[in-house]
Amino acid sequence: MKRVLFSIVLLMTATLSFSQVKAVKEAKSIANETNPDFGKAEQLINAALKDAGTKDDAATWDVAGFIQKRINEKQMESAYLRKPYDTIKVFNSVLNMYKYYLKCDELAQIPDEKGKIKNRYRKPNAATLLVERPNLINGGIHYFNQDKNEEALSFFTMYIDASSSPMFEKENLLKTDTLLSQIAYYAALAAAKMENYPAVLKYAPYAEDDKEVGKYAMEFISTAYKTEGDTVKWVVSLKNGIQKYPDHAFFFGHLIDYYSNTNKYDEAMKFSDEMLQKDPDNTFYLYVKGYLHHNMKEYDNAIDFYKKTIATDSNYAEAYSNLGLVYVQKAQEFADSATADMNSPKYAQEQETIKKFYEEARPCYEKARELKPEQQDLWIQGLYRTYYNLNMGTEFEEIEKLMGF
Repeated sequence: MKRVLFSIVLLMTATLSFSQVKAVKEAKSIANETNPDFGKAEQLINAALKDAGTKDDAATWDVAGFIQKRINEKQMESAYLRKPYDTIKVFNSVLNMYKYYLKCDELAQIPDEKGKIKNRYRKPNAATLLVERPNLINGGIHYFNQDKNEEALSFFTMYIDASSSPMFEKENLLKTDTLLSQIAYYAALAAAKMENYPAVLKYAPYAEDDKEVGKYAMEFISTAYKTEGDTVKWVVSLKNGIQKYPDHAFFFGHLIDYYSNTNKYDEAMKFSDEMLQKDPDNTFYLYVKGYLHHNMKEYDNAIDFYKKTIATDSNYAEAYSNLGLVYVQKAQEFADSATADMNSPKYAQEQETIKKFYEEARPCYEKARELKPEQQDLWIQGLYRTYYNLNMGTEFEEIEKLMGF
């Protein structure tokens, strides 16, 4: 009895598999018609893609890709005849074409029982995909501009991933495709907007060497490591960024902030000195050196480097602001140790010293305000304290109003 049941099961399985093979042929035939019923063709092929008897057959995936190719052709035919056509269908058919043809190629590369590979699909399918490759970009841009980042990412990543497919070995797309780095940048950007940091770390490196966007791609990498809490790789990525793009302040600034926030001032100073040795007149490096001395409360050294910064760039508002802050801090520290006894012989002299510090701070903050009036955090608090301590009534009242008092 068991043998009979087992035979029936085998017979049913064979019948179902044969039915799906027939369905694959029918799906291709429908797609090839003058007025294809694509809904029916896709229904048939989707069932075959899931069926145990046909899902591992390269021919099944080849037909699936062919149906998408025909959908694309019909839409473009309408466009050519200036009839209404569905742009989304055009883009999605190309994406699906890539998915199906790549899978077809993968299965066709599996050796047969004699150990031979007979891949008759690669050449024609590769030719089709290369022609349609630009529409992966167009589809990604379409969705990206609509802020549909997940959809955009699927197009951009397919463009990149397919580049390393054996189907395109002759074309060597990873080296010859001049657009690849730009697409990788947009893939990383779309992933970053979704906080999909594994995708950022996978695709941003493709854009590292791009002259236009390479530094931003490396920013994405650093941000991803930091967000994921991998401090070691974050610091390494910042150092790599500095080596590759020394003029891009992001990497140097964040690395110095890291050293400062973790009280690793010796390492910070060493690194800062190394960068200044390479580029002694670099305004940002001079500013950072002043910033480090500032945080270490080595105020005279900080003043020296902030002034050097301003000497190389007279429009460096942040340097003016921090220079003003150093003078205010020196005034405060001096005031903390000064006598409060108005009858003391030292009182008048010490008050004059405090006043001098605020007088030195005043033009620094005023210059920062002149350069960046919209960035009030650079000057409003400083001017408030400075005008108050210098008894400048009219100016002080104007700042009070700006602060909403």
